[in-house]
Amino acid sequence: MILVRFKVRCQPGKTEHALGVMQDVIEPSRALDGVISFDIGRDIADPESIFAVEVFTDRAALDRQEALPQVARVMAVLPDLLAAPPEATLYAAHTSEAHA
Repeated sequence: MILVRFKVRCQPGKTEHALGVMQDVIEPSRALDGVISFDIGRDIADPESIFAVEVFTDRAALDRQEALPQVARVMAVLPDLLAAPPEATLYAAHTSEAHA
């Protein structure tokens, strides 16, 4: 299992535009085989920051998600919207446990 934490900090006044573009990635990502979960949210401590938490069964599922045209559109507009380079961390997990 692969977990991805992706975070961006937007320029003031550009966060809503970034959220709108990123929203288009959610549905097609969640529909892909091998995508366990795919969530995008706003950092409540820093409203100009957006994060994604993504969980994939394997690297092939991550590669399929990254190949989506919606992801390419996001990556094309991000340079004009960001205040700093994006942060991305990939984690390999061997087990998972759900808590209610």
